[in-house]
Amino acid sequence: MQSMFDERLWLAWLVKVRILILTFLLGIELAISRLTPTPLSLRLFVNAILLWYAISIFYVLLLSFWREYRIQAVLQLLTDLALVSLVVYATGGVDSSFNFLYPLVIIVACILLPRVWAYLTAALAFILYGTVLELTYFAIIPSYSTTHPELKALQAIIFVNLFAYLAVSYLAGLLANKLRQVDVKLKHTSGALENLQALHENIIQSITGGLITTGLDGHITLVNTAAQKLLERSEDDLLGQSVTQLFLDPLPHVDSGPAHGEVRWVAPNGYRKTFRVLVSALAVPERGTLGFVYTFDDLTEVRRLEREVRMQDRLAAVGRLAAAIAHEIRNPLTSIAGSVTMLSGIPDLGDEHRQLLQIVTRESERLNGIITDFLAYSRGRQYRFAKVDLLPLLEDTLTLLEHRLAAQNVGIRIERKYGVREAWASADGDKLKQVFWNFCENAVRAMAKGGTLTVSLESNGDDWQINFADTGPGMSQQLIEKIFEPFQSQFEGGTGLGLAIVYQIVQAHEGKVWARSKLGQGSVFVLRLRRFAVGTTLTAPHGDPALQPHSVSLEATSAVAVGGRARG
Repeated sequence: MQSMFDERLWLAWLVKVRILILTFLLGIELAISRLTPTPLSLRLFVNAILLWYAISIFYVLLLSFWREYRIQAVLQLLTDLALVSLVVYATGGVDSSFNFLYPLVIIVACILLPRVWAYLTAALAFILYGTVLELTYFAIIPSYSTTHPELKALQAIIFVNLFAYLAVSYLAGLLANKLRQVDVKLKHTSGALENLQALHENIIQSITGGLITTGLDGHITLVNTAAQKLLERSEDDLLGQSVTQLFLDPLPHVDSGPAHGEVRWVAPNGYRKTFRVLVSALAVPERGTLGFVYTFDDLTEVRRLEREVRMQDRLAAVGRLAAAIAHEIRNPLTSIAGSVTMLSGIPDLGDEHRQLLQIVTRESERLNGIITDFLAYSRGRQYRFAKVDLLPLLEDTLTLLEHRLAAQNVGIRIERKYGVREAWASADGDKLKQVFWNFCENAVRAMAKGGTLTVSLESNGDDWQINFADTGPGMSQQLIEKIFEPFQSQFEGGTGLGLAIVYQIVQAHEGKVWARSKLGQGSVFVLRLRRFAVGTTLTAPHGDPALQPHSVSLEATSAVAVGGRARG
């Protein structure tokens, strides 16, 4: 099994260790020479160390541009053996205490090169060490040793070192081989662990549902990409935050098993969403429960469609009821009104009787208004679609309202905020004026003590968005969810059919309408209509052009948001 370590890294490490050892040896030898007299050639020793420094620096430079790391390792080992022999000679030969450097070189050979090189390095170290001792013993070169052992003792020293070098090479080779095997296994294990972690991370980040983990204290420790998108916040903002602070409703509590529930969440733009949350304990074997896992998905669209279906059922029922009873009530009502009118002309009636007749007349008129709205609501409407500019339609409605408010002196001010100069759409202008007037009328009624009605029109993608914002008392969440259903009026004398008719008209235009409000902070009715595109055919979607009543498909119906949690 071959080693997978980085040879360049090991060579760079070898140079650093070599320089560190040389510095230590130089310091020790200089200190000894200062403290005790010695026959050693200090000059030769210092020159050898400096030469070793220079060669080490050369190898550092060579490492930066030459990629043959195996050859560099061999060159460094041969150079180290030669310079170790020079240092041993300069420090007394047989008396030198630096012959321990040979085993260090052998160990480095075991690490950097195949095992056979360990034995070759040991043999070469033996030859060099023996050569130094033989040459100095026979005075072929000058000797710096203080002792002169006999020939047999010298040979014993040489062969003892041979045995030591071979033993070091054998043991270091075994150890290096084991280390290589362990290194390979460790790298394989690390790679498998990294792959497993990457797979785990990819699974968590790839699931479409939101996932959040917390500690036992409820603070978030992990959040996946889907959760960040659902909550419209980044990971940095969510990590460390208490999970209970994210939602308006309490989260389900984990008892013996997983718990689930629905919670509401408010987006940064003020819209509300409904999430289905499943909570389970984060348990680790032998360590118990370490936290909790929250998985959630967005039910806003589902709940909105459910409300749509319920409201459509109610609207259909009211329409059938209106068609059945409106005509039956109107005829007797007309007779009653006529009879009361004739009775009121009798000259002998007292004040109390006349007051009672006025009550009957007034209530008859109110009942007649309800029946009229019933008929308007239940009848199929005729729509004449054309290319119209929404701004003049809106301006006509506001101008008429301003004159009426000025005459009544109710203290209501109208503000206009138009972000465009033209707003072309395919629509029935008269029906849209009815929509605008209903919104304005509701705003005026909500501001009985005065206030400001702000009407804005702006472009929003492929739609025009018109907002009618009042400064009235606002509405409760329960009322917002039912505001476009029949008979949901909160005003005295209202029939509760005005906004239901508005809803029908907006559906016919395949638009969207919803309400946003908080108690004490006023209300905003939002209307979106499609922009007129070049090449658009001015026809009702499911009938003859510009003539038939406009019937809305289920797909268009499902696109309409009706207040509450669907839109904030």
